[in-house]
Amino acid sequence: MGKVLLIPTVLYEDALETIPGYIKEGIQQCSYFFVENEKTTRRFFKKIWKEMVIDNYQWQAIHKAEAAVVQQFLKALKEGHAIGIVSEAGCPGIADPGQVLVEAAQQNGFPVKPLVGPSSILLALMASGMNGQCFQFNGYLPIDPSERKKKIRALEEDAQRNQCTQIFIETPYRNNQMMKDLLSSCKPETRICVGKNITAPDESIVTLTVKEWGKKIPELHKIPVIFLLQA
Repeated sequence: MGKVLLIPTVLYEDALETIPGYIKEGIQQCSYFFVENEKTTRRFFKKIWKEMVIDNYQWQAIHKAEAAVVQQFLKALKEGHAIGIVSEAGCPGIADPGQVLVEAAQQNGFPVKPLVGPSSILLALMASGMNGQCFQFNGYLPIDPSERKKKIRALEEDAQRNQCTQIFIETPYRNNQMMKDLLSSCKPETRICVGKNITAPDESIVTLTVKEWGKKIPELHKIPVIFLLQA
């Protein structure tokens, strides 16, 4: 019977120490890989398993898990393949198109095994000092400036009402604008955590109030960043 293994990858290319040793064993169980980015996945696999013969395995790019990809995925499972799903960074199925394939596997009764690895969402939350009992990941906020500010205020209100940590991300080239909108939209006492380059040598995860951030606004352009908010 076919099965699915959810294989985590690094957040920062050289941070191989964040990948547990048993991930190599998980890769070795698979005969077929559905991946967000085939080139970077192949490079990652060769770093942790140098003897791997890449061409001995079947590969399929997920993209946004179009219907044809889902059908190919289910066909491979029915043929008995052990399939590895790999995100571009971090854990597959979390803010990742591989979730659609996992859903298809669950709906069709195939076993799914998640393997442990780095998640920027959890690592940032752990280091933020914010509420880890109640938290919500919101993905990307609206691109339109007025809609984004409206969403930020709504997240702040929800955070205060439910004592829930709000977590979200932005396209790296819009990080500075996101920070600017957070500081202009939120109350001075609201806490903002900025986690950047998580697991990299220059990693920084800092929580300050809006008022405190206003005194030393960070440069975030084109840097992998995750934002957390607690009112």
